[in-house]
Amino acid sequence: MISRRPTMFSVLNCIIAVLIFGCSDDGLDSPTENFEFHPLLSSYQIFAGNPADLVPSANFHLYEISNQLFTDYAHKQRLIYVPLNTSMIAIDEDLPDFPNGTIFVKTFFYYNDNRDTGKGKKIIETRLLIKHDTKWNTSTYLWNDTQGDAVLLTTSLTKTINWIDENSKPRVIAYHIPGKRECATCHNASSSIVPIGPKMRNLNIDVVRNDQIVNQLNHLQNIDVLAPCDPASFTTVTKWTDVTVPLSDRARAYLDINCSHCHKHGGKAESTDLLLGFTELFQNTGIAEKKDDIKGSMEKGEMPLLGTTIIDEEGLALIKTYVENL
Repeated sequence: MISRRPTMFSVLNCIIAVLIFGCSDDGLDSPTENFEFHPLLSSYQIFAGNPADLVPSANFHLYEISNQLFTDYAHKQRLIYVPLNTSMIAIDEDLPDFPNGTIFVKTFFYYNDNRDTGKGKKIIETRLLIKHDTKWNTSTYLWNDTQGDAVLLTTSLTKTINWIDENSKPRVIAYHIPGKRECATCHNASSSIVPIGPKMRNLNIDVVRNDQIVNQLNHLQNIDVLAPCDPASFTTVTKWTDVTVPLSDRARAYLDINCSHCHKHGGKAESTDLLLGFTELFQNTGIAEKKDDIKGSMEKGEMPLLGTTIIDEEGLALIKTYVENL
């Protein structure tokens, strides 16, 4: 089903956010002075061999997080690069300290048929976060039709995407690729651009590497991406799709990854007094008071603010059940 929202949805949502949720880009730190992104993604030598295979080169390392932000059912590959003889250093359960030169790579793609991934995929975009002179810089690259390279975007755009979902249903959406200003809206903390997902509690999960199940924090230490630390000293955020865990934990996990980048101290929606971080939800009483606003915004597709053109039906069902039982 085609997106219900027009291609100008991101502009309208920003206006809604300013009026209702207190979101604005005003006052955001400028990127590092004179920092420029390469015009072609291939310049960074992120992938080895055929770029469309998304095989990381030796300097870029795969990482996963416990939950991912909903982006119109797109699949995502996450990679990190840290310069030689440097490592990220854990401070607490939130974001670690990343060395200058760190690069985060997030590539968005759709399988042609979710029932059989062997039928190929369509890579849409790759987003980079690069830390230079203590500041983070953002960019987005659009993959070409031959899937051989991607070109730096200077503005947002919308592409029609078709795929078949796991229930054999043909899907078509007007997929929105955000511009730099939209990226900065979400990647914002106290008027500075920051990463969102790679918090220690999100990284502290089991993953498969070299056909073995390992703790990801241990793995990142073994490949010298992470400085020595004890995984047991960090919590792990529940997978919100895990129906075996309590409803409240699942809802907290969903709100944390999808909403807390704005609804936090120093975030764009701080003025709402509705804090939706995983740890903050332990004592947050504002959810019960604003549960109708939360449900209404999600049902209308107004929240999450950016990065979506269709409603996350499974996530909506979870949050509706959660807030209705508060």
